Amino acid sequence: MKQPLNALVVKEGEGAQEAVAINDHIFMSRGISNSYLVTTSEGDVQINTGMYFEAPEIKRRFGQVSNGPLEVIVFTQGHSDHVGGWSQFDAPGVETIAQANHADVREYWSRLQPFYTRRTGKLWSRDITNVDRSYQPPEPKVTTTFIDRHAFSLGGRHFELHSTPGGETTDSLIVWLPDERMAFTGNLMGPLFGHIPNLYTVRGDKYRSGLAYIHSLDVLLSLTPQILVTGHGEPIRGAEEIGERVTKVRDATRYIRDRTIDGMNAGVDLWTLMGRVTLPPELDVPQGHGKVPWLVRATWEEHAGWFRFESTTELYDVPPSAIWDELTEAAGGIGVLTALADSHLRGGRPLHALQYTDMILTQAPTAQDALQLKLAALRQLLEASGRENFSEVRWLEAEIRDTEEAIG
Repeated sequence: MKQPLNALVVKEGEGAQEAVAINDHIFMSRGISNSYLVTTSEGDVQINTGMYFEAPEIKRRFGQVSNGPLEVIVFTQGHSDHVGGWSQFDAPGVETIAQANHADVREYWSRLQPFYTRRTGKLWSRDITNVDRSYQPPEPKVTTTFIDRHAFSLGGRHFELHSTPGGETTDSLIVWLPDERMAFTGNLMGPLFGHIPNLYTVRGDKYRSGLAYIHSLDVLLSLTPQILVTGHGEPIRGAEEIGERVTKVRDATRYIRDRTIDGMNAGVDLWTLMGRVTLPPELDVPQGHGKVPWLVRATWEEHAGWFRFESTTELYDVPPSAIWDELTEAAGGIGVLTALADSHLRGGRPLHALQYTDMILTQAPTAQDALQLKLAALRQLLEASGRENFSEVRWLEAEIRDTEEAIG
């Protein structure tokens, strides 16, 4: 019979270099997304395997708190920070469980890896260094799938898996431990618990359904967990606090979706709605992950697609930039556009200024005046953002670095 090696465990909140005890038989390994180990008298269940380059450290940490065999691996979703280390934990007899949509999620992420790698590299290159981003680890070989719900027991501990396709991927699931009243949600609610969701992420991914997200939070609320364990950060404890915070995010998401659909039905254009829809005070949810205008646009495009009925040119392959050189000439040259950009910037309209610098730099990538104006506009946007939303901040910081390098 295996016993957890509790003497080697760092207590919750005391450090990030060893496994952290959530209770006497459940442990966390912090990472890009956290991995978890549930120990039993007949072997262990691991929830997620981290990125491929994190797997050796995850294995070392869990090896210090358990000497039992790994029996089951569960994926809470099909992103690489959850499944990338799988091959380093897999062994004969290990069961790997995922929701039935897992293969489809992995198909597009695997095929689009070069595309996604370029984008994530721009946003997160400072966080992940000395890693071969082009390397594709072996794809997980899932042995058990389910559609809505799956249950199993091991060593007297009971596990329920509930499909939540409104999460970051359509194979998203909750691992529910009914005896402990503990829910492992992975990134169902994103990396920041209690924040507005990202129905579209800046780095790129499929649109996420607002209605499916609302329904998935209803599944979580129906379990009434006492402990909520997410893909990032510390566990949240207390059924009342968990219920209140999840409900508020759900209701805020529903409110934004409803107001967007109301506006669409009333004939309001997308750009106006992005600036008009705001949350009422009672639903004022932090926007460190998603942003209200981004949810408005994601809701619009989820239901109406990319054709906005504004211009015939939307249907064809000639972008607005195709006539920028002619417009520049007709306006009187790059100097005129630079002056207009400068005027907008001085008037506190950095986005208007960027429209002009985009036109200029497409034609003259080294135009110093335009680069300086672009840099000032980006810094103005960053300051105005309050640095609340991490995706917005990372994009603006990356653009600032690129512009500074171009200035040289």
